[in-house]
Amino acid sequence: MMETNNNQSGLAIALDIGTTKVCAIAGRRDRHGKLEVLGFGKVNSEGVLRGVVSNIEKTVKAISEAVASAQRSAGKEFKVVHVGIAGQHIKSLQHRGILTRDNNHTEISQRDIDRLISDMYKLVLPPGDKILHVIPQEYTVDNEQGITDPIGMSGIRLEANFHIITGQISASNNIYRCVERTGLRVANITLEPIASAAAVLSEEEKEAGVALVDMGGGTTDITIFKDGIIRHTAVIPFGGNVITKDIKEGCTVMGPQAEKLKIKFGSALADEVYDNRIISIPGLRGRDHKEVSEKNLARIIQARVEEILDYVLWEIRRSGFDRKLIAGIVLTGGGALLNHIDKLTEFHTGMSTRIGVPVEHLSHGYHEQLGSPIYATGVGLLMKGLDDLEAGLISIPEPAREEEEDAFDDDPSSKWYEQLFRKTKEWFEAEPDSEF
Repeated sequence: MMETNNNQSGLAIALDIGTTKVCAIAGRRDRHGKLEVLGFGKVNSEGVLRGVVSNIEKTVKAISEAVASAQRSAGKEFKVVHVGIAGQHIKSLQHRGILTRDNNHTEISQRDIDRLISDMYKLVLPPGDKILHVIPQEYTVDNEQGITDPIGMSGIRLEANFHIITGQISASNNIYRCVERTGLRVANITLEPIASAAAVLSEEEKEAGVALVDMGGGTTDITIFKDGIIRHTAVIPFGGNVITKDIKEGCTVMGPQAEKLKIKFGSALADEVYDNRIISIPGLRGRDHKEVSEKNLARIIQARVEEILDYVLWEIRRSGFDRKLIAGIVLTGGGALLNHIDKLTEFHTGMSTRIGVPVEHLSHGYHEQLGSPIYATGVGLLMKGLDDLEAGLISIPEPAREEEEDAFDDDPSSKWYEQLFRKTKEWFEAEPDSEF
C-alpha cells in the first residue's frame, strides 16, 4: 500500500514537461543536505511543441505515465508537483523600483523588500502576458549604490533594479490544466533555465560570470549570471529537433532513423571525424539500403549547431556581458550529449566551455541515468520544490481527514445521531405557538 506524501516527510516531486520527454522526479534532502532521489519516471512527450503544450490529451497521458512510474519506484503517492515552464513566449525586461520609507531610524526589513517586489507585479504588460519571476539585482539606499543585501541598513529612500521574467497566461494555464486533469495540484511554476542553473552551476561560476545554455528538444534556453545574480534570460526557438529535421531532409531518411543517426553516430565537429565510416540504413519495403557518410552527417549537424550558437552569442552581446563572463559557457540539456559540441562551442564563441551534469547536489547511490544533462531541469525543479517546502511556502493537503469523514458517514450509529440532532434543532427553531 502506498503512503501519501505530506509536509512531515519533506518529499517534493518535480515535473519537467519537455518537447521530447516528460519526466517526474521525487526526492528529499538527506541529513547532509544532498538530494536523495526516491523515484523517477520518464516517458516520451508528444503533446508539447517548442516547450509549449500543443495537445492537452497527449500531455495529460504522458504526465500520468511519468508520475505513475515515479510513484511505483518511490512507493509513495503524490498529490502536489513542482512544474517548469519554457517556450518562445518567455520574455525578460529590466525595471527600477523606488520605495520611500516613513523614517530613517528604523532598519530596512524583509517587509520593505517584499513591498518593492509586490509593486513590480503591478506593471502593465502586453495583453495575455503575466509576470512569472521578479528577481532583485542591486539595491540603492539613499544614493549608496551597489548594495546586494540592504536588510539591517538605515535610510529613507530604497531603490532596486529588477530582472522581470514574463510569459503568456495561456501557456501557464495549459500546464495547470494538464496537471490538474491527472488529479495532481501545481505547487508553483518555475522558469526551466533557472531550475537548470540551480542544478549544474557552482556559486563560483555564478560569481565570476557564466552563460548557461540549455539545449532542449524544442528550445535552447539561456541564463546569464554575474556577481551571483541572474542578469539576462532568453529562449531561442531552436533545439535538438531542428537538427534531427535537417538530418532527415539532408540524408533523405525517416524521422526516427534521423534521430538514431544523430544520437549514435552524430558529431558536432566534422573535422573530428577521422574514420569516415559509411552507415547503412534499411530501405523502405522492397527498396535497397541507404548509405550515409559519417562525415556528411557531421557537416549537417555542425551547420545547424553553429546557427544556434550564433543566436546564443547574439543574446550574450545583447545582455552587455559578452566580455565579462570569466567562467564562459556551460552546456546542458539533451543537446549537450552530442559528440564534440563543447569543442565546437569553444571554437565558435571563443569562450571556455564545459558540459553541465546535475550530480553535484545528488547524494551517493543515485541512479546512473540521473547523471545525464537531460535531467538538469528536473533536478533543479526538485531543489526549488524542496527549498519552498522547507521555507513553509507550500501546504500539502492531508487526505486522511476525508477518509475519516467518509468512515463517519458509513457508520449507522452516526446516522442515528445525526437524525436526532436535526429533529432537536428543528423543534427548538420551530415558530412559537400563536396562543401565547
